[in-house]
Amino acid sequence: MVENLQGDSGRGYYLEMLIGSPPQALNILVDTGSSNFAVAGAPDPDVTSYFNPELSSTYKSQGIDVTVKYTQGSWTGMLGTDVITIPKGINGSYTINIATILESENFFLPGVKWHGILGLAYDALAKPSSSVETFFDSLVRQAKIPNIFSLQMCGAGLPVSGSGTNGGSLILGGIEPSLYKGDIWYTPIKEEWYYQVEILKLEVGGQNLELDCREYNADKAIVDSGTTLLRLPQKVFSAVVQAIVRTSLLYIQPILGIGENLQCYRFGISSSTNALVIGATVMEGFYVIFDRAQRRVGFAVSPCAEIGGSTVSEIEGPFTTADVASNCVSSISFHEPVLWIASYALMSLCGIILLVLIILLLIPPRCQHRYTDNDVVNDESSLVRHRWK
Repeated sequence: MVENLQGDSGRGYYLEMLIGSPPQALNILVDTGSSNFAVAGAPDPDVTSYFNPELSSTYKSQGIDVTVKYTQGSWTGMLGTDVITIPKGINGSYTINIATILESENFFLPGVKWHGILGLAYDALAKPSSSVETFFDSLVRQAKIPNIFSLQMCGAGLPVSGSGTNGGSLILGGIEPSLYKGDIWYTPIKEEWYYQVEILKLEVGGQNLELDCREYNADKAIVDSGTTLLRLPQKVFSAVVQAIVRTSLLYIQPILGIGENLQCYRFGISSSTNALVIGATVMEGFYVIFDRAQRRVGFAVSPCAEIGGSTVSEIEGPFTTADVASNCVSSISFHEPVLWIASYALMSLCGIILLVLIILLLIPPRCQHRYTDNDVVNDESSLVRHRWK
């Protein structure tokens, strides 16, 4: 499973996979920020190959439509099952839920070399519901491998001469010692949907931004290989840009595939409206372990993240968190479907009650109130019953 990935942070890292019987070879994008396994199921101007379920004797349609929306792009397809094998991965063939993409918008982009997406997050994000067993859950159950995978993406040492892409490794079921140097530092997974972690502090050039830690986690902080850049909530992004200007540091990265005689760079950080996202541009510096069994994400220095023989990343610790607030992450998990349903039901009920009250206030009473000695009562329930006569 070592060196079984190709790609770069700008266009994604992908894995070769064989799908169906006889097998159809496709390149599949590795994405820790979603949970559906889906492949192009019809011709598309931006894909060079697609899966044809009619040519597979082992494909079984479930007759269920599925739509998935991402930060950029979306697709709609049909849910089914088929067998898959990974040439440079775990041995054997396994029956997996697979969505064939029939329509898409801004999902397949010009220049990408992958034909589908491998969502490796938790089943809470699976569409159309969490009852759809995810690719990795199926693999753990059928192959009886440990509930852990790890990811090394080597784009930080751009470029790889000749190939036009960089490599990497996806290790399913364990950790490969040759892919990291030094120690692995772990942080807890706060919620099992995305790989949500807790950010306590951010520094630029060794200087603490001094923001409330809740700003870093608004409304979540996640580790997502399918997102290109380091994405920061707007307030944090503004503070980081100001700090970069003050310190005269450059957070830029080279871009592959623009032109043979051009050296192009981009800013490695962008703003976000709903999350802090540790994307591929950060992950490329590390060997990242998604230890689902122990509910933690680990980071170690990657030996492929070097430029001119010097590493582009480092890990230090442990640090004291005594001066950091303990409520950096909200304890309310409104991403859970049941809680969303309950919240909508309560809001609807409140709306109905409010409407009834407004109607009662607008309708004048049709009877006259006669107060007698018999109306005097000692409790509120009697007062309500005898108020109008």
